[in-house]
Amino acid sequence: MADSTIILGKVGAVYGIKGWLKINSFTEFPEAIFDYAPWSLKLGGKEQSVQVTDWRRHNNGLIAKFAGIDDRDLAQTLVSAEILVDEQTLPDLPEGEFYWRDLIGMKVVTTKGYDLGEVTDIMETGANDVLVVKANRNDGFGKKERLIPYLFDQVIDSICKQTKQINVDWDPGF
Repeated sequence: MADSTIILGKVGAVYGIKGWLKINSFTEFPEAIFDYAPWSLKLGGKEQSVQVTDWRRHNNGLIAKFAGIDDRDLAQTLVSAEILVDEQTLPDLPEGEFYWRDLIGMKVVTTKGYDLGEVTDIMETGANDVLVVKANRNDGFGKKERLIPYLFDQVIDSICKQTKQINVDWDPGF
């Protein structure tokens, strides 16, 4: 696949002897990973297209069967592969909503104009998501990294996709 791919999950362990594999979904609703096709699997720098022929819930997880993968040994070669799809298969979001991938790399600036740095990651904490912001190397507060709650109208003031900037109501000393 081209550079417009995103990772939606990862292949887990082999399940059974007929080529089934456990699937670790990174989508908000785990079963939604099967709504996106075609899949490419990337492992060790190599990519291959696969077709999901069947899937089901198993205990608290998901298992899937791929075309042409009919035994445990062949399935074992796919364990730990990243599941990639073309980003064009993702639905457009309503105004004001963002995919995490859209926020990574954005500059974070306080409402008073202080540049806090760049979003390098986002953590899911249960209560709310948290932006991981790598501080500028010239940060006067000696910060290397900040964890900023992703809370609209409390911390997040605005997000602009065009300028790739997030404005926050946040004390740079934190």
